[in-house]
Order: sequence, then C-alpha cells, then structure tokens
Amino acid sequence: MAVRTHLPWPWRAAILAALVVLVAGMWWWGFDFGQIFGGFNRKAIESRLATAEADATRYAQESAALRQANSALQTELAMTRGVQAALAKQVAELTQENQQVREELAFLQKLVSDASKQVGVSIPRLDVEQGPGDTWHYRILVVRGGSPREDFEGHLAVAATLAMPADDGSPGRQTTLSLPDDQPDAAGALKLRFKYYQRIEGTLRIPPGARVRSLTVRAYESGASAPRATRTLALS
Repeated sequence: MAVRTHLPWPWRAAILAALVVLVAGMWWWGFDFGQIFGGFNRKAIESRLATAEADATRYAQESAALRQANSALQTELAMTRGVQAALAKQVAELTQENQQVREELAFLQKLVSDASKQVGVSIPRLDVEQGPGDTWHYRILVVRGGSPREDFEGHLAVAATLAMPADDGSPGRQTTLSLPDDQPDAAGALKLRFKYYQRIEGTLRIPPGARVRSLTVRAYESGASAPRATRTLALS
C-alpha cells in the first residue's frame, strides 16, 4: 500500500510560479553575466550613453552661447570700424580744411599788405568747379584797397559761357547764363556790403550735358551802371 500526500491546487500554483520566477531569474542572471563575460555590458553602455547625451546637451548650450557672443563681438567690431572710418574721414576733412585756412590766411595777409598800396575794388580770386549733377560751384573774393571809411555796397553779376551738347557728337553751340537774371534766387548771395573784403559762394544750375567754358564776374557799386571791377576765368 502506498501513501500519497495530496497538495491543494493553490499550493501547486504557488510552487509552479516560484519555479518559473527562479528559472527566469537564473536565465536573466546568466544573460547579464554572459554579456559581461562576452565583452558587452549593457548597463555600462547605457551609463555611457546617458553621459554622452548630457555632454552633447552641455556642448550644444555652450556652442549657442559662443555663437551669441561671436555675433555680439561682430556687431561691436562693425560699429567700431564704422566709428573709425567716420573719425578718419573727419580727420582728413579737418586736415584739408586746416590747410585751406592756412593758405587763405597767408593769401589774405599778403592781400591786405598789397591792398593798402592799391586803392579801389578788385576781384583777386575766382574759382569754379563742377559739382554733383548739373551744378557748378563758384567762389569769389572781392577786396577793397586803401583806407576806406564807409562800407562798400553793391552787387555782383556773374556770366557763365556754356558749351551745349550736340546730338551728332560735333561741338555744340555756346550760350550764356547770367546771374541773377536767369536765376533770381541767387540775387541775395550776390549782394555786396563790406569794408575791406567779402567772400561770395554760390551754385550755377546749367542744362543737362552742358559744360562751363568761362566765368566772368563784375562788381557794381549801388547806383553805378559801370562795374568797379571785372575778372574772367577761362576753363579748358
């Protein structure tokens, strides 16, 4: 006769589950150690991957900060170069202006010494140069010699001989532009009122394509029909 112990089904199920868990744990333990012994450690790789991702994020942030700093430095450098260029241009203009002032001072000193010997009105300086577009800029210096007691009052008359362009390329005809008759707005700048000398500057507006060939300036005293001084400048 044999005696068998009868286990209830819940206990059998629990023992079976324990066996399954034990086998699975042994298999997983064997799998991890197999990876380690075989040269592949998944946990170490995951740790390295997490470190690499953190480093990549940090490097990306540093790169963005460096790009922003580089952009700011480039903007500052461009501004500095602009300021340097403006200062260099201003220095060049001031140097040129200073040279012109020195030349004009020397000219006026000589002029005053000569004017004391010569009585009357004269036009010792007359310059004209082409400006932007169809404009020409002129500069005139009127001087009065001797020892005058009262101011000289009058006006200037400017006559410019213009070479007009021809359609066929041949030399064009010549015409005369008179100020202030042809440009009444220049009358104010051409008025004279001085005791020893006066500078006059103005602009000629000429037809498109024309060129100034000569410029004649006459100084008139108020109430007089004949000019007190005349000067002509011929251009090539």
